Amino acid sequence: MRLFPFKMRKGNMFDGFIQFMAFEKRCSEHTITAYQNDLIQFADFFELKQLNELNEYNSLMIRSWIVSLIDSGLTNRTVNRKIATLRTFFKWLRKEGIISASPMAKIQGPKNEKRLPAFAKESELESWKIADLFTNDFEGMRDSLMFELFYQTGIRLNELISLKESDVNEQHVKVLGKRNKERIIPISQELYTQIQSYRIHKQKLFDETKYLFVLKNGNKLYSTFVYRKINTYLSSATNLDKKSPHVLRHTFATHMLNRGTGLETLKDLLGHANLAATQVYTHNSFAQLTAIYSQAHPRGHK
Repeated sequence: MRLFPFKMRKGNMFDGFIQFMAFEKRCSEHTITAYQNDLIQFADFFELKQLNELNEYNSLMIRSWIVSLIDSGLTNRTVNRKIATLRTFFKWLRKEGIISASPMAKIQGPKNEKRLPAFAKESELESWKIADLFTNDFEGMRDSLMFELFYQTGIRLNELISLKESDVNEQHVKVLGKRNKERIIPISQELYTQIQSYRIHKQKLFDETKYLFVLKNGNKLYSTFVYRKINTYLSSATNLDKKSPHVLRHTFATHMLNRGTGLETLKDLLGHANLAATQVYTHNSFAQLTAIYSQAHPRGHK
């Protein structure tokens, strides 16, 4: 894991916390980067020089920072994420004995806006349409398989990048998700055939690779590369405003629910810690059911 994607300012005073989140909490690189950015923004606002200065901070000071974030035009969801960063950070400071009390106890964030996950229509992702997006060389085969794995399994971007050759067999893929929680996701025979075709092509170029997906030079994929690839293909296939690997995860979940998958089963497939995270997809599914009812029932359109 690349812990410090950019050089830390403020005398590297956040390094201890960042290493704690990386090694003990085992957060993803994306999460680590978000923590770093949030804390540097917080430190810049108060011109913080040393961590022990935080002993003097109170809830009113924290609220002044929150107000500045809202005034800058950030969404409530983004503001709440930054508040969550501070909660975790101040909790760590208390544990380390750097501060005696946390100013976060009386802090409440703004109410999040309701936001439904974006997803593609089934008709937009029909196999014959998607197949035309990819070339027949190694990179095209790899990109096509990445796209299909996102759509057919609902795995996250970092989970796909971390897939090892040993994690895939003809029946399922083994995924290491958040909090190092392992889950097994079944795959179709057609998808496994596609995986094997890609493997054969890859073996002609590289003797042996640890990871299933690699760059054309044999190195491991990285997040921005995969994001850019999926964004390009979704731009060609759909008219969605959002075009990311996570949209394919949302699409997987929505299409599964629309075709009768239970919430508990979907929760396990997605690797959610609780049902609350999975239930957001029921809004999209209900909209689908409403549309079907309106078209199918004799009095539905009335």
